[in-house]
Amino acid sequence: MKLYIVRHAWAEEHDEDRWPDDRQRPLTAEGRKRFSRVAKALDRRGFAPQLIVTSPLARCRQTAELLRDGLTGQPLLVDREELAPGSELDGLLAWMAGQSASYSEVAWVGHAPDVSDLCAALVGGGLIDFSKGASAAIDFEDLPRRGAGILRWLVTAKMLGE
Repeated sequence: MKLYIVRHAWAEEHDEDRWPDDRQRPLTAEGRKRFSRVAKALDRRGFAPQLIVTSPLARCRQTAELLRDGLTGQPLLVDREELAPGSELDGLLAWMAGQSASYSEVAWVGHAPDVSDLCAALVGGGLIDFSKGASAAIDFEDLPRRGAGILRWLVTAKMLGE
């Protein structure tokens, strides 16, 4: 299985007056435009998940929707609380074990620093820096497991021209 990990795009700054519930804080207009171009650039390079799993928070959900809309294959989009801030890798892996037989490529869309921690845990440790809108590809012989992945690439939006 190929697992892509994506950090959400550029979001509005924290503002308790505008978003008393930070879960509702959206992407900026510029962030939406930029990530839409990132998604299309990824699509041209073979990024092809059949399933996109996202944190239910607005900024991740919007990033996941832009990703889906920029891809040729129109993957299924699913919200999972395990990808909310403070991501729960073990719960996510358990859920994936029941889903992954149908999918050869899956993308997770989450938050910093969680995406860095998830990626590091899956490839056996280390420090991995995800800028906003960055994506990584990790290969597994079978299902995703802690320490069993091979990091194939990590690309930033800037590297893709954004």
